[in-house]
Amino acid sequence: MGKAFGFLSVLIVVGVGLYLYATQLRSVSAVGGTNNPTGVANIVGVKGDLLGIANAERQYYASQSKYASLDELTDGHYLTISGGRPPYTYDVETSGSGFQVTATRSDGGTPAKLSIDETMQVQTSN
Repeated sequence: MGKAFGFLSVLIVVGVGLYLYATQLRSVSAVGGTNNPTGVANIVGVKGDLLGIANAERQYYASQSKYASLDELTDGHYLTISGGRPPYTYDVETSGSGFQVTATRSDGGTPAKLSIDETMQVQTSN
């Protein structure tokens, strides 16, 4: 009887562990509002692009003492990223004291917008 109870206890613990693992896996793979690996990779790529554009803005500011548009960054070879990563398009807004780079999703999915500014913090909005 003791061996049967021990075996049953092990099965219950393994079952609970598998349930928790599956739940965690679903929540991790749902980053960016999608459950498919391509969508997750796309969100990660867009965040990387935003960081790259923000770093290019910092480099441009260090050499030119002003912030630049996306075209100026590309023309000046500070950046090789073009206008976006489908379904996102990129836009840069500048002022004398800072910049904001925005990635806007065109197909209505989530997140609808991601942005970064001179603080180098990526923000999302739906």
